[in-house]
Amino acid sequence: MPDVIKLLSDHVINQIAAGEVIQRPASAVKELMENAVDAGSTKIKLLIKDAGKTLIRVIDNGSGMSDTDARLSFEKHATSKITTANDIFSVTTKGFRGEALASIAAIATVELKTRTAESETGTLVEIEHSKFQRQEICQCEKGTSISVKNLFFNVPARKTFLKSDQVEFRHIMDEFHRIAVAHSGIEFTLFNNDEQLFHLVTGTLKQRIMALFGNTYDQKIVPLTENTNLVSISGFIGKPEYAKRTRGEQYFFVNRRYIKNNYLNHALQSAYTELLAKDSHPSYFVFFEIEPGKIDVNIHPTKTEIKFEDESMVYAILKAAVKRALGQHNVIPPMDFNQETAFEIQPVKSTDVLRQPQIKINPNYNPFAEEAKNNLHNAGFTQPVRNEQQKAEHRNSIQPDIEIPPQVIPMEFAIEIKWHENWGKDYIIAMKDEKLVLINQRLAWEKIFFEEASAALQKNENLPSQKELFPQTIQVSAEDAGIITTLLPELRCLGFDVSDFGKQTFIIYGTPSGVESGVAPAFLESVVENYKNSRESEIKNPGNALLAKNFARKIASKNCKLLSPEEREVLLEKLFSLASPEIAPEGKKVFIELSPDKIESWF
Repeated sequence: MPDVIKLLSDHVINQIAAGEVIQRPASAVKELMENAVDAGSTKIKLLIKDAGKTLIRVIDNGSGMSDTDARLSFEKHATSKITTANDIFSVTTKGFRGEALASIAAIATVELKTRTAESETGTLVEIEHSKFQRQEICQCEKGTSISVKNLFFNVPARKTFLKSDQVEFRHIMDEFHRIAVAHSGIEFTLFNNDEQLFHLVTGTLKQRIMALFGNTYDQKIVPLTENTNLVSISGFIGKPEYAKRTRGEQYFFVNRRYIKNNYLNHALQSAYTELLAKDSHPSYFVFFEIEPGKIDVNIHPTKTEIKFEDESMVYAILKAAVKRALGQHNVIPPMDFNQETAFEIQPVKSTDVLRQPQIKINPNYNPFAEEAKNNLHNAGFTQPVRNEQQKAEHRNSIQPDIEIPPQVIPMEFAIEIKWHENWGKDYIIAMKDEKLVLINQRLAWEKIFFEEASAALQKNENLPSQKELFPQTIQVSAEDAGIITTLLPELRCLGFDVSDFGKQTFIIYGTPSGVESGVAPAFLESVVENYKNSRESEIKNPGNALLAKNFARKIASKNCKLLSPEEREVLLEKLFSLASPEIAPEGKKVFIELSPDKIESWF
């Protein structure tokens, strides 16, 4: 039997390692920017083309490299950060295993220019497909400039798994945000397809947060500080009233390294108990400073997960610190246990005029008439159904919350629905075709609004819009601004009159007819967050089902209330005029029908 076990070549080894370290363009951005930070840079520039697929270039003014170091930096496990295995437990830099440049060079064309402060000339190194092409003297600025071109050009299988440019650039923005937030003392510049998106000057952490995510964060966050022998905690946490339905800006940093940790997220979230609405998530920018020997940063190739020596203690300290910060900044309403305000009586002044209490009597009041009316209602008797002419006249005399396109109301509706009544504000009971129908009001509105929104988006026609008395201005992060800008034509189809005002600012001039003022900012926020967490196939769905679902869900929640008879008719007419009214956009039943035979079987 011939031998079957073979040693892999260095090139194949590097390609396999690249699959662990460089999963997408954003992974290369992370590694290169972290190297720039470790080099002691005070200015870092990132240039992106075609979401990093064509070009990723990082320019810094750090320490630079010598001729020998420039060539050696592309070798596997070549690093200046550690010497022995024990050094891993005292490392304070971002990278240390010497995998990044070797992995990137295995799947791209790389050009490196670098110069130290002591040298008059720099070094140019070119590597393609892990193969050294050339090294020569060049003229360049102090620091390092590294360009990564045609990422994954020799690994077509991996390239096919990349998403659209919009999705891939969003991941790049995530990495840029994490590094920029962690290092507010470094100046960062970001260019995307030759357009400058960010120029972040040095400043405080709060100034950096506002520069990245909008000036409104000045009012949305409160400072967090806690110092113990085990760990020091600092940063900012969001006020409860600004929490989001989906996870927004949530950042943990340990020794300035971004990490993901569900356990610590639970600690922070639990500190907001009874302060947040259900399924809401606060923003936070939390920094932990801890001795390197008390953490293990070497448990994941991307180094975004770490282990704490005493994680339960860090959990308790974080939770207590967040609670204290919320209390100190009056986010939690203060309570005065020394005074009972319910029995507070103002003393009578000597100058006050005393008046004798008076009793007012209504001579026309008849308690027996009201009692008889209530008895009839409790017994299940209702007012006689008015004739069709009376109903039509009364219907025309009211203005329902939602405009009704006349073409969707079937002529036979009055015959199909013989009787209907509220069951609280959540359900409607009706008689339809000799069957008892139980309708979920919220899901019914969702179905109606979803169908209207989908039709408008598919036909590229605008739903009716009402002008805002006072146009609303909102400011968002650069990433969110890009998403909103892309969706502006579709938002206008839904009746949202939104215009780009520049510098990540938008003005809302109008909202869909029948929708209360003030809904638009919350709706735009939910749309952006859902887009960030959605699959590309959902975003590209014909008629933009994702946007239509967001619209229907948000608007429907504002319309659920105890309906008048006329408002119930509006809802039922619109619902049962649809081609398939039974199923809501998320797949749930809008209503259930009970036939006489089904009811009889219960007895």
